[in-house]
Amino acid sequence: MLGAGYAGLTIAQEVAHRSRGRIPITLVDRNPVHVLRTELYDVGRLAESGERADPFVVPLATVFDRTPVRIRQGDVQSIDLAQRQVRVDGEALEFRSLAIGLGNVAAYYGVPGAAELTHQVYRLSGAKRLAADLVAVERASAHLPGERRPRVVVVGGGSTGTELAAEIATTEWTGVAGLGARPPAVFQVTGALPFLAGFAPSVIDRARAVLARVGVTIVPGVNVARVEPRSVQLEDGTVLVADIAVWCAGLEAPPVVRSLPVAHGRAGRIAVDAHLEVADHPGVFAVGDVAERKDPVTGTPVPATAQAALAEARVAARNIVARWFERPLVPFRYSERGTVVALGVGQAAGAVRRVPIWGSPAALLKRIVQRDYARAVERGESPSLL
Repeated sequence: MLGAGYAGLTIAQEVAHRSRGRIPITLVDRNPVHVLRTELYDVGRLAESGERADPFVVPLATVFDRTPVRIRQGDVQSIDLAQRQVRVDGEALEFRSLAIGLGNVAAYYGVPGAAELTHQVYRLSGAKRLAADLVAVERASAHLPGERRPRVVVVGGGSTGTELAAEIATTEWTGVAGLGARPPAVFQVTGALPFLAGFAPSVIDRARAVLARVGVTIVPGVNVARVEPRSVQLEDGTVLVADIAVWCAGLEAPPVVRSLPVAHGRAGRIAVDAHLEVADHPGVFAVGDVAERKDPVTGTPVPATAQAALAEARVAARNIVARWFERPLVPFRYSERGTVVALGVGQAAGAVRRVPIWGSPAALLKRIVQRDYARAVERGESPSLL
């Protein structure tokens, strides 16, 4: 199993359970921990935690204590599907079955300065750096002339950009950075795509209203042309001054996945069949953010969310065991249970089983689901998420 994210962790757990320890499992990840990525937008809490990472991670040794899963820490350098071999830090690991769940990386679309001059929250290290820089900017804001406030530009109109913009705007920075810290002016550049594309109209309307109330300025309809050290320039010539710029504008499969000689979908993701298997490579599965599976009726790709990754992981695990013991494979069918977008401290909007939910009840539900997921992982149980 490559990757210890939401999908990879679940596959390792499920295969160990379903095979009753008869299938040898090696879980490869560059880190010795499982990162709770759905919580990395919470920059206020990240800032308060300082150098501590424990509120946002679960040690893999804890998850797989007293299980047959072997943890191999290292970077995946290459995947040879023909030779059925993975190279990790120079060591060749042979496989009979393989699940690829290496997550994704930020997609910068060739925008000059974006990779070098913006922050991102797709990894714990990046989220921590953003939180530390926000604290530094907020501390310095006490000495700004006149009424000037720190300016933060968040690029991206999806759920990550929206949650992050709202969290930055509603964090009580005086409690984190000290007295005199001024509330930041937050701008969310949504780009040419619709704001919160794919979400129900009621969720979008609620999110717009909450963002307006907490002071987030939405800049719609235009993409970023370039990023400079203290500004973000848009394609229509607009220049947004930025003390901090954050890139949440898109994701793509990592290079080791994009280079595989298989059929690829959007953003380099691996196109998989109805069983989440890679064509012409029996026993090789792709799951989570690196996989693209379209609904056979609508043609819409399964969303790249933690909830979908967990659903894929359970089916992929069943099929790994089935391949191993020469049993029939089962198809993957996705049914979304609900979505909730966090909109700052104590606020959220979404729908559960198509029933709208918003405000503090939605925020509480999201927090409970995240807490229960982390506790289930720590206990070595197969968890779930909205």
